[in-house]
Amino acid sequence: MSGSEWTCRLSSMHEWESPYYEPSLPVSEKSNPLTRDIDRASSGCIVRMLQACDSQMFLEEAGATYQRLMSDGVVETLMEVAKKVELILKDPRDSLVVLSGCGTSGRLAFLVTSAFNRALKELNQSPVYSYIIAGGDKALFSSQEAPEDDPKLGMLSLKEACEGKKRVLFIGISCGLSAPFVAGQLDLCLQNPQVYTPVLVGFNPTHQARDEPIPGCSFTFRSVVQRMEGLAKSQKAFLINPAVGPEAISGSSRMKGGSATKILLEVVLSAAHAAAFTHTPITQQGILQHMRAYEKTLEIPCAHNEGMSALLEAAGKSLQRGRRVCYLGWGSLGVLGLVDASECVPTFGADYEDVRGFISGGYNELKNNEGPLGPDFRISHEDFLHLVLPSLDDHDMVLLIYTQTDDVSDVEKLARRVREKTSNLHAVYHRVDGDTAATVQQDDINKLCLSSLRITWPSPASGLLQMQWELCTKLFLNALSTGAHVLKGKIYQNHMMDLQVTNSKLYCRATRLLQKLSGCPESKCEEALLKAVYKVDNLTVEITSSDISTHTHTARTRTKVVPLALVCLLTGCSLAEAELRLEQQPIFSAQYRLFHIGQCDVSQPQSLRGPTHTCTGLVCRVCILRAAEQLWEPLELSRVQR
Repeated sequence: MSGSEWTCRLSSMHEWESPYYEPSLPVSEKSNPLTRDIDRASSGCIVRMLQACDSQMFLEEAGATYQRLMSDGVVETLMEVAKKVELILKDPRDSLVVLSGCGTSGRLAFLVTSAFNRALKELNQSPVYSYIIAGGDKALFSSQEAPEDDPKLGMLSLKEACEGKKRVLFIGISCGLSAPFVAGQLDLCLQNPQVYTPVLVGFNPTHQARDEPIPGCSFTFRSVVQRMEGLAKSQKAFLINPAVGPEAISGSSRMKGGSATKILLEVVLSAAHAAAFTHTPITQQGILQHMRAYEKTLEIPCAHNEGMSALLEAAGKSLQRGRRVCYLGWGSLGVLGLVDASECVPTFGADYEDVRGFISGGYNELKNNEGPLGPDFRISHEDFLHLVLPSLDDHDMVLLIYTQTDDVSDVEKLARRVREKTSNLHAVYHRVDGDTAATVQQDDINKLCLSSLRITWPSPASGLLQMQWELCTKLFLNALSTGAHVLKGKIYQNHMMDLQVTNSKLYCRATRLLQKLSGCPESKCEEALLKAVYKVDNLTVEITSSDISTHTHTARTRTKVVPLALVCLLTGCSLAEAELRLEQQPIFSAQYRLFHIGQCDVSQPQSLRGPTHTCTGLVCRVCILRAAEQLWEPLELSRVQR
């Protein structure tokens, strides 16, 4: 499928809203109709699909089913929360605003609190913002999924952060209204209303909040939400949960969920700062104006589709060859590079070294709570030069990420060092129209790079420019890493095939995915999943009687758990045979399609069933060739390892 062949149909934009579309799933777990065939798309087509999904964030409310980012109820709640923040800014004694979340949500909590504490410092004000991320600061740069399941750890971390405080506005972020870590924190707030005012940010309707029992607790996430709904009427608790549509890759909340989280938090805190320090009233019009500035930000990448497609293609080729992609960033854009790289491991089953981020200044620039995190978490440009650069060649992709306000001479020096080892050097940078500063140095950087994507913003620049640069960069990096892994074959249709099964949410998602793709009963799918986790063909009583936390703990050291389980379900083969088949055809999207065609599946069109030969099964060469001819374009044939 070439980029020119895919068009965004209005019906597909809204199809997920139907009550009959995947009715058993919450919005955050549904598959997006726009990206059903993203695994067979060209790089240009992938870029356009992802942009169409992002645009769903700003769809207008249609009926009473789902409220949206700019729905009246959402805007009114944002105003009320901003007023709570304003009160703390005006009288910060013994007060704190805490942002907390797991994975992407916690990383964005860190990014936003860092930015607004810097803004306070520039005004000679004391910091009032604090962040919590499940798993501690190591989770800023690596997958630490297990703590998400621990509500008591969430409570403890909140108590420690707020020790001695008499007034706390707590903003808990859980895109799917599902994380036990955050549920525990919200429950603590509800038990101590004299200190805490809880705010919940997520992207499912409240009735879709997770209702599974939490081990060791008397509450579920849904019961916590229901208690908050009762208190919301008297503004003793707040719920901000617009629907932004299913993710482009099902369940990958790092994408729209992360972007919408950043938008909502920045809208609230910006309005509060303007009210506290420039006497600008918090109004509906002001909130909407800020929202529309972000909506316009989504249009910027669309003007650079050709350049984005080329970069995505380059990143995909590096990963296909078993090489790496490195982000070298400056300032907050460097933080976004670190964040995007960290998310590839749990989302795509990537190796930690496949996609890496590095930031100018390292931990001195980051200023995280725990400071330097040891030799396993080297994040500075100096670390890159000493530990990574010597092993690079032309098959490794390096991307420079910066703005005109960064030290462009420093960018040029680093570009020259990288260019000595690899020609596969690229740049993405932001500038304001008409700004000619550092033009000569930028020209030199352009000459060193295979490609340079210059993103020009209208002049005069607005006060929101840095936040817009960040959102634009986040969208771009999400598209780059997602598209590269699609090209590598890590996605089937629009499902993560190689996700890590390291917490209860991912365990349930993996079971549902196996059920959907195999057509087998849930019990049989869970059985296959456990066999892949424990690497056995027969489950023992000890395994089947263990709880999910035991299974997910074991799964932390496993790879290709879901693909192995699915091959076993589809073929009835042993784990050893499944591993062999995956070695023969590591691109799982091709593996899955070829299995069905190779078996002459009667659900396939007659032209694909191969009636003129005797099918030899999964690796039948006749069926493989027919599949390659009819399911892939010549451009895509290199992705089919025959």
